[in-house]
Amino acid sequence: MNKYTLMVLGGAMSFGILTSFVKLAYNRGFNAAEISFIQAFFGAIVLWVIVCLSKKNSVKKIELPKLLFTGAAIGISTFLYYVSVKYIPASVSIVILMQFTWLSLLIEWVIFKKRPTVLEVTITIIILLGTMFASGLAIQQNVTLPILGILYVSAASLIYAIYIVTNSRFGKQINWKNKSAWVMTGSATSILLVNFGTLVSENHFGMELLGWGLFLALFGTILPPVLFAIGMPRIGAPTSGLLMTVELPIAILAAHLILSENISTKQLVGMTVMLSAIIWMNFVKQNKLKNNLQNSSSS
Repeated sequence: MNKYTLMVLGGAMSFGILTSFVKLAYNRGFNAAEISFIQAFFGAIVLWVIVCLSKKNSVKKIELPKLLFTGAAIGISTFLYYVSVKYIPASVSIVILMQFTWLSLLIEWVIFKKRPTVLEVTITIIILLGTMFASGLAIQQNVTLPILGILYVSAASLIYAIYIVTNSRFGKQINWKNKSAWVMTGSATSILLVNFGTLVSENHFGMELLGWGLFLALFGTILPPVLFAIGMPRIGAPTSGLLMTVELPIAILAAHLILSENISTKQLVGMTVMLSAIIWMNFVKQNKLKNNLQNSSSS
């Protein structure tokens, strides 16, 4: 795997551990609005500090709305996902969130006329099958789920797919520091606007929430945006969307280690299928790229 592939994988793995810690924060009395906002807010501050300490590369005004929109997408998606886990089990919520895999391919096809390859479609099907087993949903029977939770996470999945597409297409020529800072500014602003009433009337702001915010920001709004800002434009939205499904097995492993949730044999099989599909996709793509380079040099 090349370094850009590893960057996207690293960002997705970082996202994967968040759900368990968000549940711990819920147990401490905090709500989704507070957690998602403080996470995005600290992320924006840290990224802007990095920008100020480095060489400042200006961003064209025409690019700013695109970057802020990209940030708003990941911000609202994160908030909706955090809300959904209050209504339905995290394992079910994340399997619905994983629908961004085919949604991002569909958006690329419908809006940008980029038809998915046979490999991408095949890998998507394999990953979705693996996702069903990895989440435990395939082995549950007579499960009754609150429709509100399903609606929240379905909306989060669609907006997450939009984020993947826009992040891979917008700001390709912009320094990753500036891009990440503006994206996270859009994220924090969107969460604030959507939840202003809740944040003002039901706030629990204090040192404990600040501590949670710093921790969640590191793994949710600092490392992933930086890694995605560098990696996604290099490998494209379809591949990025498939790679980001690694978030599911990481989330399940984190829940096992942090929350002591059990992992069944079928879930382990599902995770193995998903990871094998991702490795296979990258192996095929790297071989294709290598062959293309050899053909170009020989001609």
